[in-house]
Amino acid sequence: MAGGIAEKENGAPAGSVSLPVILFTFLKIGAFTFGGGYVILPIIQREIIHRLAWLEMEDFMDILIITQSLPGPLALNCSIIVGQRLRGTAGGLVAALGIVLPSFLIILLLAAFLLPVVWDNKYVQAAFYGLRPAVAALVSAVALNLGRRFVQDRLSLGLLALLLGAALAFRLHPVFILVLGAFLGLLFCRKNE
Repeated sequence: MAGGIAEKENGAPAGSVSLPVILFTFLKIGAFTFGGGYVILPIIQREIIHRLAWLEMEDFMDILIITQSLPGPLALNCSIIVGQRLRGTAGGLVAALGIVLPSFLIILLLAAFLLPVVWDNKYVQAAFYGLRPAVAALVSAVALNLGRRFVQDRLSLGLLALLLGAALAFRLHPVFILVLGAFLGLLFCRKNE
């Protein structure tokens, strides 16, 4: 992510995207994405890279690396960084509002009115049971798609296997895996200067 705010993005010069367009785009993403986290990434990718051409894939991959390293929800972090790249601090705040507002309102309405009435309903329970594998499938699909982009040679495949094995075998905290990955990247993957 070497670009600054004044640089031209892939089809959208920074500052040329209006705040209402950013808000509407992230409201739409937030309203029509279920599952959160990694499930939302293909939707964000489709909108900001393929449909709107606000960023290039390489920039998006850099944003994903940054958002993984920050505390907080992945979709929120990603939206803030994209909004900031497009319109500075105001763009980041508007994108954050757009991604959060639909979920907040839906959860508020469900918790206040609907869930107390239908929580013990056998059809609702059956639907939740069916959603569990669907969410796992979506997360797996995102992992495979990201893996194809990130793992492109033997070294990155070896690092993936090592870090995945360490995470599963020792149940390491994700922050430790990220720090270990960064250290191994510095150790083995530096480009010749």
